[in-house]
Amino acid sequence: MTELWRRTAGELAGLIARGEVSSAEVVDAHLSRIAEVNPRLNAVVRVLADEARAGAAEADRRVKAGAALGRLHGVPITVKENIDMAGLPTTNGLPAFAGIPALVDAPVVERMRAAGAIPIGRTNLPDMGLRIHTDSSLHGLTRNPWGQSLTAGGSSGGEGSALASGMSPLGLGNDIGGSLRNPAHACAIASIRPTAGLIPDAQTIPGADRSLSFQAMAVQGPMARRVSDVRLGLEILAGAHPRDPWSLDPPPRRPAAPCRVAFVAAPPGGNTHPAVEAATRRAADALADAGYDVVEACPPRYEQVVADWLTLLGTDLAAVMDQMRPIMGAEGLTFVDTAFAHSPPLRDAAALSHLMTARDGLARDWAVFMEAHPLLLTPTWSTPPFTHGFDVRDEASTLEVLSLMRPVVVANYLGLPSAAVPAGLDPETGAPVGVLVGGRRMDDFACLDAAEVIETRLAPVTPIDPAW
Repeated sequence: MTELWRRTAGELAGLIARGEVSSAEVVDAHLSRIAEVNPRLNAVVRVLADEARAGAAEADRRVKAGAALGRLHGVPITVKENIDMAGLPTTNGLPAFAGIPALVDAPVVERMRAAGAIPIGRTNLPDMGLRIHTDSSLHGLTRNPWGQSLTAGGSSGGEGSALASGMSPLGLGNDIGGSLRNPAHACAIASIRPTAGLIPDAQTIPGADRSLSFQAMAVQGPMARRVSDVRLGLEILAGAHPRDPWSLDPPPRRPAAPCRVAFVAAPPGGNTHPAVEAATRRAADALADAGYDVVEACPPRYEQVVADWLTLLGTDLAAVMDQMRPIMGAEGLTFVDTAFAHSPPLRDAAALSHLMTARDGLARDWAVFMEAHPLLLTPTWSTPPFTHGFDVRDEASTLEVLSLMRPVVVANYLGLPSAAVPAGLDPETGAPVGVLVGGRRMDDFACLDAAEVIETRLAPVTPIDPAW
């Protein structure tokens, strides 16, 4: 039998339900894999071995008793350490929060447990999730299994590294500026930033009430090695929850069928690496071969959407930086300060009102465009993954990172779904390169259907051993 840690979450759930393997065997296989590779990667920062083994024993008892089983019964998962898990600290990567346990599970953890999943570990993130490179003041640097010097992305970089190396088949992360999709690009895994409100978002640490930019642009979501597991995670997690007053139930799915796809191989507003452009064009060809009507076309006012995302986030963070500055590390502050010196926060309520008014117009223009082009294919980043610390090396590097991540942030600003999928490797460096499939509001599963076509044709095989 294939080593259990190489299996997908869906495969493992089926094996356990049929009694072909036990949950205890599956959990132990992943704990052994963590022990083997995590010392080189530092992706899992808290191993929940005792809790996971106890959960596996109970899962196996239920199988033997013939009890009803959830869709992830007995399957281990990992959870980013800025998502509440009852009894464990929601550290946000900071020493200041390391001793403060959450009292209740976040809705996404609650729903995963209800489906039978067993949390096996907590994964690393940068300070307050405010870099796209994962290096935490509390836990240190997470490495990418594809290359010792490569970023694992961020802010869900611990999840990306853990999934790509076989420590977990399925994970939970979140995204206000690509944080579910940046690690997918860097580590050659899959994820989705769901439509705003489709997956409930509720936390207690550092506070239960979300600021304006987090209400408008932040989401929770699943990450996995395969699109099929991302789809399974989305099906389990989606739906209204009373702790998130803006969450909503998904509508009936549209019939799955190829449709028109607009693709942008070189997003406006900066340069695009030739390997990234080539991968995006190969992804477009894969969709065309599968029957999609693929045309090269860019949505309106693309650069304005990117610029306004940064303005809204920076304005919101400016209101709390006096509280955050004493507890964040030097590199995290350098990235934030440099980014928002480049795009200064708005200074008064009138300017913020004008920004939000303009956002409505941008969303309307994109909705009209996407009525004719229901899916949008772009790179994830405009370059392959950068090396550790490049994002804070100097001002020019920080600005280059803001430019390379421009394709991911448009979905955040407009509340749209955006699926990330690997599309090959840079032929010069061997580093992963990914693409995004975006869509209309609530067309999340159509995005995943197209992403799976690309995965079948282009995705490199994971999990992998660390490449050193």
